[in-house]
Amino acid sequence: MWKKWFGKNSTTKDPTTRYDQLIPDKLPRHIAIIMDGNGRWAQKRGLPRTLGHRSGVEALRAIVSAASEIGIAILTVYAFSTENWKRPAEEVSLLMSLFSEYLDNEINELHSNEVQIRFIGNTKALAPSLQRKIDYAQKLTTGNNGLILNIAVNYGGRAEIVRAVQTIAQKVLDNEISPQEITENTIQQQLYTPDIPDPDLLIRPSGDKRISNFLLWQSAYAELWFTNVNWPDFTAEHLVQAIFDFQQRDRRFGGLRNLK
Repeated sequence: MWKKWFGKNSTTKDPTTRYDQLIPDKLPRHIAIIMDGNGRWAQKRGLPRTLGHRSGVEALRAIVSAASEIGIAILTVYAFSTENWKRPAEEVSLLMSLFSEYLDNEINELHSNEVQIRFIGNTKALAPSLQRKIDYAQKLTTGNNGLILNIAVNYGGRAEIVRAVQTIAQKVLDNEISPQEITENTIQQQLYTPDIPDPDLLIRPSGDKRISNFLLWQSAYAELWFTNVNWPDFTAEHLVQAIFDFQQRDRRFGGLRNLK
């Protein structure tokens, strides 16, 4: 079992952001991460981009473990976007193989640590063999009570909203609801994440400061945290720094600070 970080022996390499400096009852419930910078990490080292993606898988393993240890309820990671199909066929093929390997290699440990695996995105467009592994992983872990790990594959925020609108429009045509009955909750229920809270914290490594079509609806009030560190070098210490920074922020959701 993964150990728990909170406790008298909690330590980290960075003394300014120790695990025990985090406030357990102020943790973000849902963290979203854009796993970016694999290719740039490899290029800086004169390595093939493929090795960058493999190193990115190692980073994901460490961050899933750390998030569970810290007590994060939900972690959503952006693994493959609807736009990533534009990449060279060889790179796309490798990414799909890595998804398959990740499920093969990690499913037992994730399951033993009570991680519940979910996939969001149009997974029906993936290879049948990968779809079967996805279905197996979701069914195997559906009853687990630990970290919910959402893996976004063939996902795009705009495509998700279009899909939701199309579903609602069909309900109107079928006289199941009227246009006047459509609310934010109506739309929320047709997204890939109808039963989980919106992200509190969205993290993007690699230096880019944009959300790149990721959880557009759900991230309306997410706190954003950027770092120049490329994803393969992103560690549990960086995750702690992001959470620590999150805990210092004043989240008003459009209202005013409580001055009492």
